[in-house]
Amino acid sequence: MELVTGVKKKETLELRELLEAGRIGTEVRVNGAIHTIRDMGTVAFIILRKREGLVQCVYEEGVSKFNLKDVKEADTVEVSGMLERSEKAPNGIEIRLGELKILSEPAEPMPLPISKWKLNTSLEAKLNYRPISLRNIRERAKFRIQEGIVRGFRDFLYQEGFTEIHTPKIGAKSAEGGANLFRLEYFHRPAILQQSPQFYKQMMVGVFDRVFETAPVFRAEKHNTKRHLNEYTSLDFEMGYIDGFEDIMAMETGFLQYTMALLEKEYARELKILDIQVPKTKEIPAVRFDEIKRLVAEKYDRKIKNPFDLEPEEEMLISRYAKEEWDADFVFVTHYPSKKRPFYAMDDPADSTYTLSFDLLFRGMEITTGGQRIHDYHELLAKMEKRGMTDEGMEQYLSAFKHGMPPHGGLGIGMERLTMKMMNEDNVRETTLFPRDLSRLEP
Repeated sequence: MELVTGVKKKETLELRELLEAGRIGTEVRVNGAIHTIRDMGTVAFIILRKREGLVQCVYEEGVSKFNLKDVKEADTVEVSGMLERSEKAPNGIEIRLGELKILSEPAEPMPLPISKWKLNTSLEAKLNYRPISLRNIRERAKFRIQEGIVRGFRDFLYQEGFTEIHTPKIGAKSAEGGANLFRLEYFHRPAILQQSPQFYKQMMVGVFDRVFETAPVFRAEKHNTKRHLNEYTSLDFEMGYIDGFEDIMAMETGFLQYTMALLEKEYARELKILDIQVPKTKEIPAVRFDEIKRLVAEKYDRKIKNPFDLEPEEEMLISRYAKEEWDADFVFVTHYPSKKRPFYAMDDPADSTYTLSFDLLFRGMEITTGGQRIHDYHELLAKMEKRGMTDEGMEQYLSAFKHGMPPHGGLGIGMERLTMKMMNEDNVRETTLFPRDLSRLEP
């Protein structure tokens, strides 16, 4: 019998440990994958890829105790040697190799030149070979930044008293309605994949006051654009006892401020690799839907084609306007028309044509939809009736309101879109780990 007492301390060191004071001039042991080999004759540079970055190792003929010809790209190895400073090496250090042990070997050569600084290949090739293309330093850095965004979302909301929840993705009824649903048979009953955790978030406000979730949502939209996916990750929160939908916008602004500071502190290496400057979040302008459409139409001599929604071109122009007029990277567009919002959106008491809701635009794209919800049971029923809806399949949802709910609201943020605009990419698939769209179910 053996007793397991916890995490084992390993003899091999990670990059951050190699960079600790006092390590230079000592014997170190490191493992990693061979990213590339530069053979200079009697000397060769073997670059190891580790989870935090690259480590340069120096092979010297007659000194290193292994044959360079036995080593190739994509081998995973364990090496030992003397740690020294080197201004030209990644992270300013290198290991003068003594021994090298091969842990595993590839069965085939690499299909992509992942050791190149920029992976100059098509998006299709990158997605077809996703587990390989992500080994490129710049490609994987995007997803470290994405981790930082989700980490910031979680950490900030915990700090603000939110409780994390996990809601089902198979349901009987959709919160959003419409025809863009993935339908399936669930033990001889019809079911759908959820478009949003909206119903569950609202019900849980009656339990915890403030809740959030990071989880996939599904949209059966037959779009094949650079901004649409059929499965994406939504960062959702819902909060009770609000004074108005402005509280929701203020909370999102706080999240963005917290997250950008976190990225600058904890993800500086990735920001530098990608040459990314974090956007400004100190102040975010908020402007009414009808007003910003008018301002944009006047400034850019553009006719308003759709008075009830924003077209992609308008989103671009609104962000351009916000940058030119207010030097803002983000802009809230408030008071969306009621006919373009779900039944649970609270109408503006001053004009029921509009709702107490908003979108957040970032560099020309909508990344957030949110607002205040109807919390009164009778008002909710009245709006459903006005829209010709029945309560079939929504009895449990309505029950929460029947037994009392506080004034509340919330939002959903598209994680991949937010990352995409942070990276200044023009296709959301660049910042989606394994995209699901009209044509892609693998890998």
